[in-house]
Amino acid sequence: MSAPVSTSPDHAHGHEEESKFQIYVNVAMLLAVITGVEIVGIYLPFAKWVIVTGLVILSVVKFLYVIFYFMHLRWDKPFCTILFFIGLVLSAGTVWALLAIFSVKDSLPLPT
Repeated sequence: MSAPVSTSPDHAHGHEEESKFQIYVNVAMLLAVITGVEIVGIYLPFAKWVIVTGLVILSVVKFLYVIFYFMHLRWDKPFCTILFFIGLVLSAGTVWALLAIFSVKDSLPLPT
């Protein structure tokens, strides 16, 4: 006679939490490595536009990892992700509009 196999939800939930914990640790290590690459990249002898482009790309990658894993958008309903990106687009548009309105040439004093 064989022993009964436990299929309790607590056991399955514990394994799922452990695997999510491992995902969080792996993502955190990846973010630390990307941050290290960013810090080293600043001191490399490349053209300024290459460094800035690389830093922006790495920052976007880090941003996406943080929102999808640490803000739980990966496991959330798609509607919540859509709402998040709508707010992100609205805020980016607002910042762009403010920068355009208050550009340097418009903020200089008028000649007397």
